[in-house]
Amino acid sequence: MSEHAAPPEAGTLLGETQRIYDLLQPLRPEDFQVPTQFKQWTFDDIVGHLHLWNVGASLSLHSREAFHLHVQEFWTAIQGGQSRVDYTRHWLNGRCGAELLDLWCNFSASLAEDFSRAEPRARVPWIGPEMSVRSSATARLMETWAHAQAIYDLLGVVRISTDDVLHSISVLGINTRSWTFRNRGLATPPDMPYVELHAPSGARWVWGASEARESIRGSAEEFCQVMTQTRNVADTDLDVRGTGARLWMSLAQCFAGAPVDPPLPGTRFRIPR
Repeated sequence: MSEHAAPPEAGTLLGETQRIYDLLQPLRPEDFQVPTQFKQWTFDDIVGHLHLWNVGASLSLHSREAFHLHVQEFWTAIQGGQSRVDYTRHWLNGRCGAELLDLWCNFSASLAEDFSRAEPRARVPWIGPEMSVRSSATARLMETWAHAQAIYDLLGVVRISTDDVLHSISVLGINTRSWTFRNRGLATPPDMPYVELHAPSGARWVWGASEARESIRGSAEEFCQVMTQTRNVADTDLDVRGTGARLWMSLAQCFAGAPVDPPLPGTRFRIPR
């Protein structure tokens, strides 16, 4: 039996995956090919992307050499002119629709089990700096939740997120505040805003000092949407006060990689049905 406590994000990742699976499983094969508001990616492209990097996360837990080979093959293709979508489609070797959905869901369950068995503080490689196993599980949860937003939006489904999902992503958003600025070569504003978020359960989550001159208040879900760039802050009801806080919300990026700009106002939204 493992001597360490499993990272809670492992179970949360599995639950979030199952919710997305249940949403997609009844769809017709042609539905998986409809472009979404996220870079015109289809449902197949989104699920394939999540599976590609779930495999990467699994390799990072078991073999640094195999992980680095996985990443090298990806970057070699990209530098050779392939798009990320084209590379992923080639890597999937024709798997799509229900077959791909089952593959992703089953592998996600295996990955969650691997996360639960690993030492949460152990360091694993990733694209960029190494991270802890727990941080890797949180990153997979965040990416799964973020990419699924385009699915919910296109289907016109009102998303019901749980406290455990939103709290993990909110913490990640808070912890990557300085990263957002450093990644763009900018100085981090010196004053941490007071952040007060309201969870779906009615819980109140706070960071920073209540007497801070700058503040961000509102829905935890909308805060997470801004952190993951599934919404422009202008399309939310977040109450953002202060120059530094407004700049953070306009650039927020809680995921690794080169700087990415948030969607333009009015371009990411739930399509009414």
